Order: sequence, then C-alpha cells, then structure tokens
Amino acid sequence: MAAAAAAAGPVFWRRLLGLLPGRPGLAALLGRLSDRLGRNRDRRRRRPPWLLLAPLLSPAVPHVTSPPCCLCPEGVHRFQWIRNLVPEFGVSSSHVRVLSSPAEFFELMKVNCLESTLEKSLQAKFPSDLRVSILLDFTRGSRGRKNSRTMLLPLLQRFPEQVRVSLFHTPNLRGLLRLLIPERFNETIGLQHIKVYLFDNSVILSGANLSDSYFTNRQDRYVFLQDCPEIADFFTELVDAVGDVSLQLRGDDTVQVVEGMVHPYKGDRAAYCKAANKRVMDVINSARTRQQMLHAQTFHSNSLLTQEDAAAAGDRRPAPDTWIYPLIQMKPFEIQIDEIVTETLLTEAERGAKVYLTTGYFNLTQAYMDLVLGTRAEYQILLASPEVNGFFGAKGVAGAIPAAYVHIERQFYSEVCSLGQQERVQLQEYWRRGWTFHAKGLWLYLAGSSLPCLTLIGSPNFGYRSVHRDLEAQIAIVTESRALQQQLHQEQEQLYLRSGVVSSATFEQPSRQVKLWVKMVTPLIKNFF
Repeated sequence: MAAAAAAAGPVFWRRLLGLLPGRPGLAALLGRLSDRLGRNRDRRRRRPPWLLLAPLLSPAVPHVTSPPCCLCPEGVHRFQWIRNLVPEFGVSSSHVRVLSSPAEFFELMKVNCLESTLEKSLQAKFPSDLRVSILLDFTRGSRGRKNSRTMLLPLLQRFPEQVRVSLFHTPNLRGLLRLLIPERFNETIGLQHIKVYLFDNSVILSGANLSDSYFTNRQDRYVFLQDCPEIADFFTELVDAVGDVSLQLRGDDTVQVVEGMVHPYKGDRAAYCKAANKRVMDVINSARTRQQMLHAQTFHSNSLLTQEDAAAAGDRRPAPDTWIYPLIQMKPFEIQIDEIVTETLLTEAERGAKVYLTTGYFNLTQAYMDLVLGTRAEYQILLASPEVNGFFGAKGVAGAIPAAYVHIERQFYSEVCSLGQQERVQLQEYWRRGWTFHAKGLWLYLAGSSLPCLTLIGSPNFGYRSVHRDLEAQIAIVTESRALQQQLHQEQEQLYLRSGVVSSATFEQPSRQVKLWVKMVTPLIKNFF
C-alpha cells in the first residue's frame, strides 16, 4: 500500500504540470518535488539538508517556447529545451563518426593536411578562395623560444592573404599581474581552450591539442562530423568572432588589435568584455534564428514542393535522427551556456539513469559536486591515476600537481563515503603504461537503457577553470540512432575497461601519499588548475 502511494504521488504532481503551461519555473519545481517523493528514506537521513536542496537550487529546465508539431521530428527527445539557448542542428547519424584513438585522430588530420592544401592553392592557375584561420591562446602559444607563433610565422609570411593567425589574450591578465607572473604560470589566469578543427563542410570536436603526444600516447575523445555544412558554418563564425577580439599575428612576429576593437589587456576591461560578448552572442543568436527559419521552411512552408517531389529532385535530406547542440562557455564575457546546460542535465537525470563522467583533471566545481552528491542518478566518474596525469614527473612545483589532484580526489571520495553513496557514486582511475589521460565529457544512459542517448564532448574539464576562466566549447549530441548509440557505448566501455575502482585501499598505496605542504597549498590554488 505504501509503495502504491509513493508511485501515485509523482503521477499526481505530473498531472498538475499540464495545468501550468505558462509557468515553466513552477512546473520545473513541482517536477523536481515529485521525483523527490520516491527517494530512499535511509539515504535522506544520512544526507545533509543542503544537499537535498541541490536540485531545487539549480537552474530550471528552459521552457520550450513552441508546441511540438506532427510534421517534423520535434518532441522526439526530452532534451529539445537546449535549442532555447543555442542553435539546434538536425543531422543523419551516418554523418557522425566517433574516433577512439590518437592514431585515428592523426590519420584523419593527415587527410586534411594544411600545408599541402595551401601549396596546391598557390600553384593553381586561377585565384583560390581558400582561407585558413588559426585561433590560439596568446600566453600558451608564445611560451618559450620555439612555440606556436614561431612555427606559424613562415606560413603567415608565405601566404599573407590566405592565412590569419589570431592570439586570444584573456582580459584578466593585465597591469602589474601581467608583469609579475612568469611564463607557463600566466596561463592559469585564463586561456583560449577550444579544440575545434574545420575542413570545408566537416568538423572535428575534441579535447586534444595538435602536439605530438596527442597523436601517439595521450588518450582523448574525438568526434568527426562529416559533411555538416551548417555546423561547420557555425564554428567557422565562432572562430572568426573570437579571432576578431584577439590579437592578430603579423609577419614580423608583432601583434595588433583588429581596427575598432578594444585592446584586451591595455584597454578598458569592461568595454572589451562587453564588445566580446556582443560579437560571440551575435554568432550564437543569428545561427539559432537561422536554424529555426530553416526548420520552418523545411517542415511548415506551404510553398515548398511535396516531400516526394523534393526527394525525386534530389533536394531532400534524410530525416534527422541525431541533434547537435554547440555549448559555449566564456565566463569572462558573461557567456555561460555550457554551465547552464550541464547543471540542468545533472539536475534532471532521473532515478535509474546512469551518468558516465570523465575528466583528465578531477577538480569539479562546487556546484557540480553538489549535484552529483545530491541528485538521483548513478554516477561512474573516470579520472586519471597519478601516473597518467599530464604533469606526472614534471620539474619544479608542477611536479606536485598530480598529488594535489589525489588530495582533491580523496576529499571527494570521503564525502561520498560519509553520505553512504558508494553504490550510487563510484570513482574509477584510468591507467595505461606509457600513456597519459586527457579525455573529458559525459555519456547519459536513461533509466532502463543499455545504450547512451546523449553525450557531451569537447574541451571543458568540469573544473573551476573551465567554468570561470577559460574559453570553452563542446557539443551535446542527442541521438535516436542505435548504431550511433552503439558507437558512443563502445567508446565509453573502451575507456573504462582500462580503469580500476577507487576504494579506501587506493589511498593507502605509496603513490597516493600526499605531502603536508601540498595539502595545505591545494585549497589556495585549486581554482587555477
């Protein structure tokens, strides 16, 4: 009888939601309250009161502004609320390919070799419209005598009309701070961290850089969107927008701002950030409007040919079974779309759902930690063991960074244990001899499903820097295609198969012993790495 009453509670509240079409905030609140009715009472007693409020304090699911129609693939998945924040790109899953290794990533990049393409363009009999735009971070790209700038200068000097190199400089590194902080350490203030590779109508989204290890023995994630012109156009415009608010590299190795743009570290910070926000948001909003119009023309216009006539004429694309949402995070410019979407996904993950979350640098924001500990889904979090951390064996202070991550990991594990959540929240450490680990993202498995229907893939690490300091971009891929779901599932399994479950015994190992000074310093510096 008690079980029946518990089951009836959510049904009652869900019925009320239908009576609140114009009250999305209240509807979201009631929805969350209904889900909480079925929580395990024993866990509730052990959980601090502030954790019970975590789902309620998170942003409400953005309200879908237009009703679903029967002519188009709207309403077929529960994540279409994301399109209220960013453009929605519907594609066929046959255009999406998940890569699994650095070798695959390298082979794909070789096919689109930049220099050979420029060489052919230069030798062409007719003027070429080929353009190359390269966006890097100023501090990281200028580090040392031999760096990305010096590597690209010959290309820029040889193809001055076709090549653009932009160096983003965070507006937060300025004045005395900029003069005092040495190279490498100045990168902790903020970076251009986006990893997107565009070739004509195709896009690669990843967390991988283009240095040697990312092509050989540094494990990351990669997705290839082939022949997706609208998505390629969007990311081209995004790169151009960030490039416009960056410093422009010239052939003599000097830099200058785009005419009319505020200087990122010499000019007024507020004016610069306002201009950058407008430039980036114009790209997002115009693409969103464009996709809405394309959708309306495709599925709702009476003036179009019938579907059969269009298909016969070769103009009709396959109906989409996969939806791509670009998620941008640029907190210095007050753009926090990725943060909103990620928090909402973690909040709305239902009881019985499984979230596989991975990061090479385990340093979750407090908001993400609260949601993992205070919501209902099961979590398996994959992180780097100290030996595969990118800073393992580094000289100087940087060599202690893996130990700092171990300290953060142990604190989080202790919190999980103190709340009695070991069965619901599990940590796993990736280990592979001779490799480092840099993969990040998540896979969402709905309750009762053995395959993921959503993944996040791109540059964010779910840490403070990703949310507050750096420029980040990833995509949410939502798919109904069983074949693509299988690809994503296999990708997740391959990564997790090389891991071991974290237990109390893990932290008794000699490699997990953290020096006292590292424990004392970590709380002071954890927001910088």
